[in-house]
Amino acid sequence: LIDYSKTSFKKGYVKRKEIERFIPFVKENPIELADSLLAELKRQKKGFADINEPFQLLSEQLKHYLDLHKEKKWLVIDADIKSLKMGKKFPAIAAMKQNLLLMGDLPEKDTTDIYNENLIEGIKRFQQRNGFTPDGKLTKNLISLLNTTPEERIKQLLINMNRMRWLPHEPDGKLILVNTPAFTLRVMEWKKEVFEMPVVVGKDGHNTTIFSDLLTTIVFSPYWNIPSSIVKSEIIPAMEKDPTYLDRNNMEITKEVNGLPEIRQKPGEKNSLGKIKFLFPNSFNIYFHDTPAKSLFQKDTRAYSHGCIRLAEPAKLAAYLLEDDKGWDDRKIQSAMNMGEEKYVKLKEPVPVFISYYTAWVDDAGKLQFREDIYGHDAEVKKRMFL
Repeated sequence: LIDYSKTSFKKGYVKRKEIERFIPFVKENPIELADSLLAELKRQKKGFADINEPFQLLSEQLKHYLDLHKEKKWLVIDADIKSLKMGKKFPAIAAMKQNLLLMGDLPEKDTTDIYNENLIEGIKRFQQRNGFTPDGKLTKNLISLLNTTPEERIKQLLINMNRMRWLPHEPDGKLILVNTPAFTLRVMEWKKEVFEMPVVVGKDGHNTTIFSDLLTTIVFSPYWNIPSSIVKSEIIPAMEKDPTYLDRNNMEITKEVNGLPEIRQKPGEKNSLGKIKFLFPNSFNIYFHDTPAKSLFQKDTRAYSHGCIRLAEPAKLAAYLLEDDKGWDDRKIQSAMNMGEEKYVKLKEPVPVFISYYTAWVDDAGKLQFREDIYGHDAEVKKRMFL
């Protein structure tokens, strides 16, 4: 969990004593926990008025899934996707439509077992809410998600509400939000989205850490000071196989410490940080940066980095951050990104950055979004939280 009490973002905190009682100190039945939480939220509606909006919106979805669980209308889908054909009848199709209808994804009520356009449209809406390209295609993974029971979703909602209880109200003015499981960065201004872009986050074993800080500096044409762990595990073995490896990758040894060379990659087209990076100094050594590997942004799942966050449109973020600085326009930004010489630019006003981990939330259109638990954080909490 993020301890925001040690940050400068103190305005509008959730009152811990007001809601801590709903987070179990021992394992509880998730259905009973959801029931008691919703009952208390309803009973003390006025007392909970200052809880952040994401928490409130998710509590409404919790009620919906609790109702689904109690109604027992959820069906198990048993389908061989290879045998399903458009326009034909299959028992599994009726089950798919039932579950899509209960979740609000089917465009209109349709209880038939015919594989038709209604089903395809429902699948597209479901895919969009689960972070997949909405192509309407059935896959084994999609069937598995459609089989996720209301009880499992209740657990997921409670876990994310547990995280949200520590989230402060968004500060006024500019704010950059990254949700790691969603692989997205959102630029906000006065609590309204200015723009959004895809990001690449840390792969398993190189998790992007959850924290908050202030973005203070933009670095154009950056060096990449390669972490010692990467030097030891990747660069040195490559050098042993190929003596020209450093030259071919525009790298140089700057010095040697305790027998291990310190290596950096020079600015240029081959630089792994691309042509720009954004610093919000922190003990995790995490920052935003450009990348030459643009094709990764086309993937639905984008966990490939060593922990830092790669941006699909770094120049757009730079232009936004420097828009109040008359010395910087698009032409100068492009020039600085391509001059081959590192240049630091300090922002006139630092911008808060929140890096979060939510696998369930309600988007600006009022749609409930779910994402894969890419780092297994939900799974760990689930073992401790529920019977």
